[in-house]
Amino acid sequence: MQAQVYKIHSDFYYVKNSKHDEFVCKLREVLKKQKIDIVVGDFVELSIDKNFIVSRLDRKNFLLRPKVANIDLMLVVCSIKEPDLDYIQLNRYLTYLKYCNVDCAVVLNKEDLEENLEKIKKEIKDIYERLNYKTFFISAKNKLDLQDLKEFIKDKTIALCGLSGVGKSMLLNSLNPDINLKTGGVSSKTQRGCHTTRHCEIIEFGNFKIIDTPGFSNLKFDFLLPDKVIDLFDDLKIYSNECKYSDCLHNVNQKGICCVYDNLDKIEISRYESYLAFLAEAIEYRELISKRSIKEETFNKKTGHRISLKISKRKRMVSRNTQKQKIKEEDNEI
Repeated sequence: MQAQVYKIHSDFYYVKNSKHDEFVCKLREVLKKQKIDIVVGDFVELSIDKNFIVSRLDRKNFLLRPKVANIDLMLVVCSIKEPDLDYIQLNRYLTYLKYCNVDCAVVLNKEDLEENLEKIKKEIKDIYERLNYKTFFISAKNKLDLQDLKEFIKDKTIALCGLSGVGKSMLLNSLNPDINLKTGGVSSKTQRGCHTTRHCEIIEFGNFKIIDTPGFSNLKFDFLLPDKVIDLFDDLKIYSNECKYSDCLHNVNQKGICCVYDNLDKIEISRYESYLAFLAEAIEYRELISKRSIKEETFNKKTGHRISLKISKRKRMVSRNTQKQKIKEEDNEI
């Protein structure tokens, strides 16, 4: 029987089949030995007694952060106020999702707290709808302007990402009050949200499903080489091919050398600042793997196609010829 993983708690996997029958299963030991990771959203094959997951079916897509699979659309949820909109953090999510080839849309929550709402709407739409991101402005608390969003996610499996405190759980409660997820406010000390969602879980609605995920803020581009970052910024990349040097990282503040820098008046500054922030993280990653490669080279030696461990000088036995030479030198001294 095939089923989909809806929730994982400890070593127990809560799954549902196409008839919405729910089962609580554990993993077969062979999957653990093969290190096959099962995450929320995975489609799996169950044993005859329906007590074990025996295999994982092919995935449509997969996200490592947060760990979810087989999603149709990711909603990047931000707040306009409390906490204030962080453009770099928003760009961080969008850039990461572009890297993962996942479709996404931007949901701006807490519109009821913004006095200059129309101005903010225009600014955000000018930036992101030009990059083909659909944007929605809502108030989850007051249940305002939710209808367009409901229509957009109809018949899809959705995942939510965003910082804690932006109102992801409240948004889900507004879409379906029967769920009644725990919500939290913003810390007066840190001005950041408090974690309320502790685990990933698929929540079924009338005509769509949402994977509720914990808020996360430690996403870094510590997996990408610096020259690949520009590929994730379409609005910068269109100028990058005209740079004077082919290996330009587009962080040179000199006219006539970097074409991206020469065209900053045509690029939204928050997008360029985001690029520089992610580029710095990628440079750190390159330096880290470079040091790691040197260390591995120190402890390994390559003979043809074989790589073997080097014996340290302290543990390496002195060759017989070296011993004989040393004895001769000692005899000559005598």
